Amino acid sequence: MIYLLLSILSSTAIFVVFKLIKKYDIDTLQVIVVNYFTAFTCGALLYSGNIQPSEIIESDWFVAAIGLGFLFITIFNVMALTAQKNGLSVASVASKMSVIIPIVFGIYVFNESASLQKITGIVLALFAVYLTSLKKKDHTVLTKSIYLPIILFLGSGVIDTSINYFAPSDNIPLFSATIFAMAALIGLVIVGINLLKTKRRFKLKSLPAGITLGIVNYGSIHFLLMALRAENTESSTLFTINHIAILALSTLIGLLLFKEDISQKNWIGIILALISILLVTLA
Repeated sequence: MIYLLLSILSSTAIFVVFKLIKKYDIDTLQVIVVNYFTAFTCGALLYSGNIQPSEIIESDWFVAAIGLGFLFITIFNVMALTAQKNGLSVASVASKMSVIIPIVFGIYVFNESASLQKITGIVLALFAVYLTSLKKKDHTVLTKSIYLPIILFLGSGVIDTSINYFAPSDNIPLFSATIFAMAALIGLVIVGINLLKTKRRFKLKSLPAGITLGIVNYGSIHFLLMALRAENTESSTLFTINHIAILALSTLIGLLLFKEDISQKNWIGIILALISILLVTLA
């Protein structure tokens, strides 16, 4: 379970970096682009062979990697818009609830087990997502721009499912690097247009933040794929544990490091998250 643990820690670190970006008023879009270039570099460095562009283009997963790169940066922007128009809680619930898509895919397409204990754990996990995501000061408006949380839900679920389905077992670093390279190129175009329109300059403080984010972002994908490929655990189980553990750990870090308010419902959500992890793991 070491790969799964590293994926959870890496994904939780993403939450911490984003908090620090907001605290120190660093340009988020610039950080995101640097992050994708850094993540691409990590994948390229971890790849043991010589990178041949022709081999990448001819691979079975190249088209999927292009699509995923586009989805990565598109869904990030949709998440930002959802938070702005519908509230942080709606954005959080929509993105985290999307775990049901790869879970159902694993059960029906990969014929994974669906015992009563496992299904109970998954249902409790969804309740945990909702309760843990509720914030006291967040004024959610679900009916306003309802298409945004729907797109966020579907897009996040498709990303998780596609990464699991298309990733080659013997070439995870190069597959991941290609996805991040595509996202970086698209992001570079967006940042370039943004800089021309606003006449703002690229800020040097975006570099260390982007590099840090890129390292942990790559780790979150790389270690999750390693867990899905290397460990004798079903994808529906791994995705449930991964998402719920990240949610619970991020909430606790928000309390301890950033002095965030945690309501009674949030605590109930954390408890349900722990129960759901035990149920799904032991199933």
